[in-house]
Amino acid sequence: MSALWQAAEVVKATNGTCKGTWTASGISIDSRSVKQGDLFIALKGPNFDGHAFALTALKNGAAAVVVHDPVQDSADYHDRLIMVKDTFAALQNLAVASRARTKAKVIAVTGSVGKTGTKEALKLGLSGLGKTHATEGNLNNHWGVPLSLARMPADTEFGVFELGMNHAGEIAPLSRMVRPHAAVITTVEAAHLEFFNSVMEIADEKAAIMAGLEPDGSAILPRDNAHYTRLLAAAKTYNCRNIVSFGTSGDAVARLVSWSLTPDGTQVAAEFDGERITYDMIVSGRHWALNSVAAIAAVRAIGADFHRAAGMLSKLAAPEGRGARRRVPMNGRSILVIDESYNASPAAVRVLAETMAQMHQPVGGPLDREAGGRLIMALGDMLELGTSAAQLHAGLAPSLKANKIDLVFTAGALMENLNKALPADMRGGHAKDSKALIPIITAAVKAGDVIAVKGSHSSHMEVIVAALQSLGTAPSGKGQ
Repeated sequence: MSALWQAAEVVKATNGTCKGTWTASGISIDSRSVKQGDLFIALKGPNFDGHAFALTALKNGAAAVVVHDPVQDSADYHDRLIMVKDTFAALQNLAVASRARTKAKVIAVTGSVGKTGTKEALKLGLSGLGKTHATEGNLNNHWGVPLSLARMPADTEFGVFELGMNHAGEIAPLSRMVRPHAAVITTVEAAHLEFFNSVMEIADEKAAIMAGLEPDGSAILPRDNAHYTRLLAAAKTYNCRNIVSFGTSGDAVARLVSWSLTPDGTQVAAEFDGERITYDMIVSGRHWALNSVAAIAAVRAIGADFHRAAGMLSKLAAPEGRGARRRVPMNGRSILVIDESYNASPAAVRVLAETMAQMHQPVGGPLDREAGGRLIMALGDMLELGTSAAQLHAGLAPSLKANKIDLVFTAGALMENLNKALPADMRGGHAKDSKALIPIITAAVKAGDVIAVKGSHSSHMEVIVAALQSLGTAPSGKGQ
């Protein structure tokens, strides 16, 4: 195990005290997943207190634990206790120290939709250029970002961090901690409206990712977005002089020229300051193509080899819940299940419908949609949309109809608004929740169908995905 932190470094960074000498190879805040050699930080929250598990962490092999309260029965481990004033502040201080000790080029990503996919594209693209460290999963909040930073090895060459938010004032302090050389805003859409008065306020919060930009850093902004001008004005407020616009607009610095579905994913043609490149990805859809352009623009902005980074994207696969595809055998043929169950917003549902519209083609087309197969969407409630929630759900109907979705199955009280707004021939069925929808949709699907499943995380649409996959023994499908 390589050394991540030495005892003296941790003590200095956290302003703590410790009598022992040890080496930590990782950082953990969850005693259930502590690995041998981890430094365990006992965070205290409204529903848990890590101090109750500090001794367990030590017994499970933790190199040391960071605490601000005494740990009972820990006499045998006295030289592995770092006492601090506050463990959350200690985590933040460790993150700041981690950022200060590295010479890595750092990129931060935020956006209403697509930030995790863009982060994964950056992680993959940069990994072929040097030692790369990136946010794991969606550790993008007030404790996930400092945890990700604290886990970054000192010799990292490229760092990629995802920054998320639910409320105003959350992104700026994270950005100042990360201190990115390039900041990417994927898009600004109606998401988290429950905590904001307007989408313009969401734009202002997303723009705060520029608050921590390094001198001469770059902002990668979505040219096609309705709030681009507002983001551009914010860049001047944050003294950001290097603006790189991306999108399909003719005046975008990084421009998506074209995209098309292929048997294995998506082929992209893009221009960067007029220089044309093409590349392939094993993920499908315009949103992946557009986000990849943003990612490559960020790689180019930090002075790295963006041609090589683009070439690496041929290995980019969609994570579970974010576009992963599975072919499920059925009656000698198959159904194609598209798993978008991790999260949802109105904009993301429309993009998914647009991608599915490309599947309306003959047998043997790019996604091998089988003869007689239908395009089906199973949608769960989209949450945190505030007082406009009912209207935003119902407002999806025109887009789904325009993209020739054959059947729409809905689950949840909010999605009932969409069900009522759909033409009768598009209503596949409605249920009070995802579990209740299972027998309805599994009874309706037939060989050749393409079924996309999407909803906010708390809608638990992943149970629909599991039920559809259980209809057969599914090998990895195209796009994996």
